[in-house]
Amino acid sequence: MQYIRNVATLKLDEQRCTGCGICVKVCPHEVFEIIKGKARIKDIDDCMECGACSNNCEFEAIYVKSGVGCAVGIINGILRGTEPSCDCGCDGGKSCC
Repeated sequence: MQYIRNVATLKLDEQRCTGCGICVKVCPHEVFEIIKGKARIKDIDDCMECGACSNNCEFEAIYVKSGVGCAVGIINGILRGTEPSCDCGCDGGKSCC
């Protein structure tokens, strides 16, 4: 699911990346993949900016301004008349992403 095109704040510092794969495991939209021992962003427009990747990267190789995508997902759900959700698994409360 893509949100708004060409606006994601996601950045990956390949020099800091060790290829541990935690970003692949925690990303709810499968934005990352590991190629030749390093993380790679498959499609930045798939990023909902939940912050799971940057919050879990102990090597500080990932930056994202978290929270923005979840808000967009919730607003889009309301506008569509569907369940307001960003699909990140949180309840929208203080502990969200």
